[in-house]
Formats: sequence, structure tokens, C-alpha cells
Amino acid sequence: MNATQSIDEAGADLVSVVMPAWNAEATIVASIESVLAQTHAQVELVVVDDGSRDDTAALVAKIAARDARVKLLRQANAGVAAARNAGIDAARGGVIAFLDSDDRWHPRKLECQLARMRASGARVSYTTYRRVDEDGRELSVVRPPARIDHAALLRSNHIGNLTGLYERSLGEVRFRRIGHEDYVFWLELVRRAGEAVRADEGEPLADYLVRSDSVSANKWRAARWQWRIYREVEGLSALRAAGLMVAYVAHALAKRC
Repeated sequence: MNATQSIDEAGADLVSVVMPAWNAEATIVASIESVLAQTHAQVELVVVDDGSRDDTAALVAKIAARDARVKLLRQANAGVAAARNAGIDAARGGVIAFLDSDDRWHPRKLECQLARMRASGARVSYTTYRRVDEDGRELSVVRPPARIDHAALLRSNHIGNLTGLYERSLGEVRFRRIGHEDYVFWLELVRRAGEAVRADEGEPLADYLVRSDSVSANKWRAARWQWRIYREVEGLSALRAAGLMVAYVAHALAKRC
């Protein structure tokens, strides 16, 4: 699809990409370009500016003016969960993916995922990804299992949010204002789908930026969030939650190696 073609002409293969953004002027152009450079060109990119105070919205508007696939939404600052929900509401594709405004995709990511889903009949897919620092240096490569079900996802968050892709026919799922909101989101989708599949043969198809000041860098806070998910969201017993916490910590450490 060329830059002047309307979204409505994209057909059934349209993938809606939701990108929340807050004060992201330093990174968002590269993130957007990684979406627009996909070999599967039938995409719409819904950027939700979450009350930025810098030039984020202006940069996105400039790109949107020359590429009809980009849509800019603006809202008062309400947090990443609300921004993603607003993007889902505005999306028109039958398949939805997410990319934060400081992460990037490799060009064949969507193509590989759609092909794998069609071949397997899966309704949720994910990929291998790299963890990189702010200078672009590779910190580690995260290679999740080839297939996961809800029980496997409880043991570890195998779906990096920047890699997940799901069919909208699974029904409405919302991001909740809770720590690890993306993990809770994919837990529900995989529960509905029955299983999810990895779309690659082990090669990374996305780059996740690890910031030194990121919220997830606080390990104790992350552990408390995980415990709350097990107990309050999933309704697990303390004994079952404790066993899963051991697996969660082991997998979290392995991601960083």
C-alpha cells in the first residue's frame, strides 16, 4: 500500500499498530519508521500522544501529513494503559499489535507473524527480541518457547509486548491500571486463544530499549506487582503463587543473560 492509499482500501489484512507516546521526541521517529518499513505494508499506525510537553505530537503530525497510514490521537496525560486502550478503540484492523515509542521492529516482523498464524491457525503470536541499551548495544536476546499456553505464561511473561500480535475476533480486552499491565493483557488473550505461537526460527524481530531509569528496573517493585497479579488478578492460592514466583524469578534472570 502506498502512502496516499486510504486505510479503507487496505482490505482484510490490515494490521493496526498502537503506539502510546509521552515526551518521546528523541526516539519516536525511528520507532514510527520501523513500522512504516514493514514488508507487510497494510498497516495503520495509531499514535496516542498522552499529554506530551515536548514536540512529540508535532513530529507525528508531520509524518501523518505525508503518510495516510499514520493517525495521531491526543489526550490529556492518563498513563500508558489508557493510551493503549484509546488506540485499540480507534483501530480499524482485524489484527492488533503494539510498539512503544522508544522500541523498534525489524522489517519482516509482521510478515513472519501473519504467515505463522495462518499456517498454524493460532490467533496470538509473538517473536524473539533483543534487549538493547540506549547506545544500541545488545544486552541479551530473549528467545521464548515455540508455543505457550496460559499455564506456561503464568510461569513467565514470555510475550514481550512489542512482539505480540492478536486477532481482534478474540473479543474486547482492556489494559488495566496495574503494574505489569501488558502481562495481564496477554494472560487474558492467551486464555481465550488457548495457545500462542512464536513466529520466528530464533532470530530477533524487534529491539526493546532498556533504560537505566525504567520502571521495570526496580526489581522489588516488579516482584510485588507479579505477586499481586497471581493473587488478585488470577485468584491463585498463596502456595500456588509462591511456586510460580520461583519460576518467574528464574525466567527473569535468564532474560538478562
